[in-house]
Amino acid sequence: MNALANPEVGKYLNEYFVSSFQKVATFKIVGNQKQGGNVAAYFCAPDGRVLHVVAGPVNAQTMLHEAKWVVETTRKAMEVARGDGARFKATFRKAHADRLRAEHGLVVEAVTFDPPLDQDDKGALTYRDPSGRPLAPRLPPPPIDGPDVTFRDKQEAAKAASFPAIADRKGGRWNLGNQGRVHQLMAAHCLVKIEKLYGTVFENILGEKISTKPVEVVTPFPWVARKGRE
Repeated sequence: MNALANPEVGKYLNEYFVSSFQKVATFKIVGNQKQGGNVAAYFCAPDGRVLHVVAGPVNAQTMLHEAKWVVETTRKAMEVARGDGARFKATFRKAHADRLRAEHGLVVEAVTFDPPLDQDDKGALTYRDPSGRPLAPRLPPPPIDGPDVTFRDKQEAAKAASFPAIADRKGGRWNLGNQGRVHQLMAAHCLVKIEKLYGTVFENILGEKISTKPVEVVTPFPWVARKGRE
């Protein structure tokens, strides 16, 4: 992500976060260029529970804005929760629902408790690799209730950007971009462990297949080819 090369972004992330990365989707490297695949940035608590996600590549200004939102929302949630973990989670999920409404014009009810997940490896709500091995559960986002009063302008902007449509409770279809879908998902699953969340982000939001295959590098040793031509 080009945003990570920005000095201001790097300074802020180094101050408040510890960074790491992992490949979960299939892509090729041709020369110095990456082809296929996608990227997501997960802002997590120290124990791996996800506070927020940036889905897809973004510019430095957006990355810095989202990182600061995580830090500021964490501080506010800690003040509200006063050491109560359930209240902290509920506050963070409501913050995602509030952003969905304020920035994307759509309303969801934040899920403030965790229903039991399908933990059966043989169940249908599981992402699998081609061999059938379970990779991650499929997490359903909360249903859209409908638009708020600011909906019209936001919906026109989403349509102009060719964002995909999703259905609400009444069968209406609304356009919502990647970050809107993130807030919808996180209104129900914020503070779920990253290993249970990443599959839904990559498959349902980014439209990528998660995979255990290694990176495919075309001509990984170019000097060998050059030597053969000499």
